[in-house]
Amino acid sequence: MKTFKTHPIGIDQGEAVIFSEFADGGDMWTGEGPRQRRSVVAFSQPFRSIPVVQIGVSLWDVDTSSALRAEVTAEDITPEGFSAVFRTWSDTRIARIRVAWTAIGEVANEDDWDIS
Repeated sequence: MKTFKTHPIGIDQGEAVIFSEFADGGDMWTGEGPRQRRSVVAFSQPFRSIPVVQIGVSLWDVDTSSALRAEVTAEDITPEGFSAVFRTWSDTRIARIRVAWTAIGEVANEDDWDIS
């Protein structure tokens, strides 16, 4: 469990298109085997510390002639942003993926003291 001190909590959210490869024949659509795409997401303002990020698919455009194999994760999380990562494997064909995300964490307060 992540606990917060007495600082204000901020919630940021958004969507990101990780890829769209149907029109140009990219390997997510035409390839086989392990494949991944990453999209860097910046928060609207930095958090005070590393936030908790929840991510999920909000749009998927897939070929249904094979099994759907997919993983979506938030990686490299910092107070400024994270990488949205999509992975697939085997003969799964994905035309495009969009993810929705929510970040929750401590934010700076005007009453914070900066003792450096």
